Amino acid sequence: MPTRVKICGITRAEDAELSIELGASALGFNFYPPSPRHITPAAAWEIIRKAAPLVMTVGIFADVSDIESVLSVAGQAGVSGIQLHGVGPGLVPALMSAFGATGGGRPQGTPLRHYPVILAVSVDAALDLAGLRNIEANAVLLDAPHPRLKGGTGRTIDWAKAREATRYIRVILAGGLTPENVGEAIRQVRPFAVDVASGVESAPGVKDPSKLRAFFAAVREVDKKLGTGGREVPNRIST
Repeated sequence: MPTRVKICGITRAEDAELSIELGASALGFNFYPPSPRHITPAAAWEIIRKAAPLVMTVGIFADVSDIESVLSVAGQAGVSGIQLHGVGPGLVPALMSAFGATGGGRPQGTPLRHYPVILAVSVDAALDLAGLRNIEANAVLLDAPHPRLKGGTGRTIDWAKAREATRYIRVILAGGLTPENVGEAIRQVRPFAVDVASGVESAPGVKDPSKLRAFFAAVREVDKKLGTGGREVPNRIST
């Protein structure tokens, strides 16, 4: 199965269109105000409503404390999935229930709608790799830790740890990926998908067409060399 590509930090329609044309499986829209790639729900909706129907659109949220506000923004923007940063794994089951991702337990007043949930996890010395099997999310996004930024750090992570993580849960690999290193990252980790923001930009939130094309070309090239281009998803995860 080819490695999926998620282009994160979309702020412009032309970047979304080119990403889709090149084969992106998902686009990320950052609703975290301190981010240099922040976008309003209304602006995201203008881009999403014109996007190809089979491309996933992911709303990115950080330091979530109010489920209703997340649902409100997701509904306004029209995203089809939710990505959470700065949320402890112990809170994820309740959040997924609220987002309709696990069925049942839906809080009164929330919409009956399924939102696949991606949980962002920082790869550092404290990460319990085996504990990832207990995270009730549709996937984890492995990224580099940063004191301020929630993604888009431009820092790479320990790919050996990321490879180990694929034993326990579906992995989206992020963290400093570029057209120059994404092939080796895929070769070493064999992730379900790769996620890129700063590595294909000329400025925060502004994608560079030549870097985008080079990134997708590098993914296709390594997939071809690997044959299948991906890693079998652990059986415990439902699709």
